[in-house]
This record gives sequence, C-alpha cells and structure tokens, in this order.
Amino acid sequence: MQDKKYTIYDSHAHIFPDKIARKATDNIGHFYDIPMTHCATSEQLVEFGSEAGITKMLVCSTATTPRQVTSINDFIYSECLKHPEFFGFGTLHPFMDDYESEIIRISEMGLHGIKLHPDFQLFDIDDEKAIDMYKLVAKYDLPILFHIGDDRYTYSEPQRLITAMNEVEDLVCIAAHFGGYRHWHTINNYDISDRLYFDTSSSLFMLDHNIAVDAIRHFGADRFMFGTDFPMWNPKKEVEDFLSLPLTEEERKQIFSKTFDSLFM
Repeated sequence: MQDKKYTIYDSHAHIFPDKIARKATDNIGHFYDIPMTHCATSEQLVEFGSEAGITKMLVCSTATTPRQVTSINDFIYSECLKHPEFFGFGTLHPFMDDYESEIIRISEMGLHGIKLHPDFQLFDIDDEKAIDMYKLVAKYDLPILFHIGDDRYTYSEPQRLITAMNEVEDLVCIAAHFGGYRHWHTINNYDISDRLYFDTSSSLFMLDHNIAVDAIRHFGADRFMFGTDFPMWNPKKEVEDFLSLPLTEEERKQIFSKTFDSLFM
C-alpha cells in the first residue's frame, strides 16, 4: 500500500458485469494491442485499488450501441450501491432516440457525469447530433469524461473536442489521457479554460515525463486528476509512475485528490 500521506482517487476506471467482464476486457486489449492481465470486475478493481492506496474510484463503462445504454447505467448504479468507494458515471450514445430521458434518469440515480468513447462508439466528437446531446447534458450540470486521441482514427481528435466546447459554452469536459492518447504533441492547442480538465490515465507508460510536467504547469495542477484506466494498467504501478514525475508535493496532492474534490464535491 502507498504512503498514507496521500489521499488518492482514481478518476478513470472501468467495470463490467462478471459474466461478460473477461470477454469485454480482452476486447479492449485486442483493440489497443495491449495484453490484459487484469479483469474489469468490481471485485478486482477494489482489490487492486486498495493495494495501491486508492480510496475512491470513478467507475464507468461505454455503450457501443444505443441499446446498451440503459442496462450499462443500471449496472453502474447497482455497483455504486454495493461499493461506497465507487463514484459512478453513466453513459449515452448520440444516436439513441431519447437521450434527454436517460440524462434525467442518470441524474436521478445520483450518477455524477457521462463517459463517452467516440472511437468505440463510432461518432465524431463534434458531430451535430453529439452537440445536441451535449447541450442537454450541460443543462443538467453533468460533466463528460471523453476518451481523447488515437492516431489510427479521427473520431476523438483533440481539435474535435475544442470545436464541441466552443459550440456548447457551458459544457464541462474531462479530456482523458493527458488530453489525447498519442496526440500529446497537440495538448497546448487547448485553451486554458475553467470548463476543461484532464486525467493522467493511459499516458505515463509512453508520454515523456518532461512533457507531462510541462502540460501540468501550463494548465495548472488544478486542471488534472489522477487516473489508472483500469483494467488497462495496474493501479499500484500507475501510482508509482505518477510519483516519479518531478512535481512538488502540493502538485501531487492536488492531482491525486484535490482537483477531484473541487470538481465533484
């Protein structure tokens, strides 16, 4: 377990129902060509998170088709009831028939935001139907955690998120993976905005640590949250990698938990 001097929250973790967890986890591994040694069940997340000293975990899943949305949101809600350390995000799909009713239901269930993965869901972040959905999400004061970036696709390019945020002026966004997986050279294209946050997930294994620190200091540590992207990576190793960044103690504490608290609490 990590040093108790840090309160550590994981702002990006995935869970699936036990009966499909192994298959879903393996499919993610195949998509990214990364071997998956963990399985995205709630029990494994709790086990590995506890080992890493993580006391709160933002849990989510992504609907790859519109028909999956309600069942995924029901699952996330039910797991949050079982596990007080879980902090649930629902999901939506821009091509579903009635996203406002589901947004209302997400809000009434006490879920705290929306997770979208455009590369899995096959939509451009700045698609007109997606923009219409974001306007309703913003109306109900829910932030959106976006998977951002992949040099094989254009759905989740950082510029598309910039365009969407310009279209929906009150939308709060979390740009995962330091603002863009494999698009880290473009991170400074984002405006410094009090509506934009980043997480550290699925980045530190590849991102030059000097670039990571420069980004944190460019936007401010109060714009960043620690995330593991479980089951992609081992939470304990992700904590260790984050602690290897040449940051101040205050910056570490800010990213480990204080930004999360200021955004959600």
